[in-house]
Formats: sequence, structure tokens, C-alpha cells
Amino acid sequence: MVEQAAERLREQIVRGHWPVGTKLPGETTLAKELGVGRSTVREALRALAGAGLVRPRQGAGVFVTATRPTEDWPARLRRAAVTDVYEVRMLVEVEAARLAALRRTEEDVAAMREALAGRRLAAEGDDAAFVDADIALHAAIVASARNPVLTDLFGEFAPMLREGLIELLDLLGLRGTDLRHGEDAHADVVRAVETGSPEEAARLTRKELESTLALLQSTP
Repeated sequence: MVEQAAERLREQIVRGHWPVGTKLPGETTLAKELGVGRSTVREALRALAGAGLVRPRQGAGVFVTATRPTEDWPARLRRAAVTDVYEVRMLVEVEAARLAALRRTEEDVAAMREALAGRRLAAEGDDAAFVDADIALHAAIVASARNPVLTDLFGEFAPMLREGLIELLDLLGLRGTDLRHGEDAHADVVRAVETGSPEEAARLTRKELESTLALLQSTP
């Protein structure tokens, strides 16, 4: 009911029924027009506020602030080219690896080693399992940077990366001759983080990611 109410209100705003700057009718009036309860209207207005279409003003009411919804970050990522996402991923992970080498704890090292072993074991599985294990290792390295913003950014990229990497492995058959594709490079990154070598960790991460980006860019 909330989604339906929000969609009907959104349509009216997009069509210009209520121009920007207009105060919306009260909850009671909207509830009667939509045939729903006031609580449903309230939740629908919250959804519209989250999309940037309206803004409540304390004691004054709810006003239209835009006639087009603001595209949220996950939606933008889903629409982006995988190569564009991968370029930003490089920026995040190179710095994350450098910070991880400075901040990692014994627990972080154990998590990275476990993820590295998991990636090695997943080499015997299908491409999807291998990519999942690979992303889990990268996530462990990013988490070792001890920066929640970096961790959240990587988490946003992960679904898009997973899809693109599975397609890449299937298209190019990279694991046909090398089931453990990239194992040594990943082990070197973990070692650099573990030994507290920030510049080496950053350099190795960049090198490993650049090789995959080059493959992505060369794929038709």
C-alpha cells in the first residue's frame, strides 16, 4: 500500500500537478484521495523525501522540491559500465591496501589468510564460486584498513563486480588453463599487508587490479 501510494503521488508530482515550491495537501486530504490511511500517506511521503521530491518543513507542511527523483547510488552503479565501476574500485582498493598495511590487527591477518585459503579451495569449483571467494578476499583486505566508509563503498561495488567478473571468466576462459588464476598476486598482497609494507601493498594491489581492468577493457 505504501509503494502504491508513493507511486501515485510521484506521478502527480512528475506531471506537474504540484509544481516545485507547492505545499502538498495535508495527510488527511491525501489519505481520502488515495483511499488509504494516514500512516500509509506518512510512509509514502517519507519515501518521496528520500527520493528528493519533497521536503517536510517543521510546522509548515510538506513541500515539493523537485519533479524528478534523485537516482540513488545503487541504481547508478547498476546502470554504470563495469569498467567504470572497476576504475573506481581500483582507487578504493589501492588506498585500502595501503591503510591495511598500517592498521591491520592479528585478527585481520587471520581473516585475510582464511580468505586466501578459501580462494585457493574455490579454484576447484565453478566460476561463480571462485569469484565469490575472490571478492571475499578483497573484502577482507579492505576491512583491514579499518575505515568504515571504504568498507561500505566496496560493499556497494561488490554485486556489480561479481556479475562482471563471472562474465569475464566465462567469455575469456581464463581459468581453462589456470584454475588458480591470480593466486600468487593475491598472496603477495596479503603478505605485504601482513608485514606492514604500505607502499608495496598499494603497488601490488594496483598491479593486480590493472591486469583485470585491461582484460575488461579489451572485451567487446
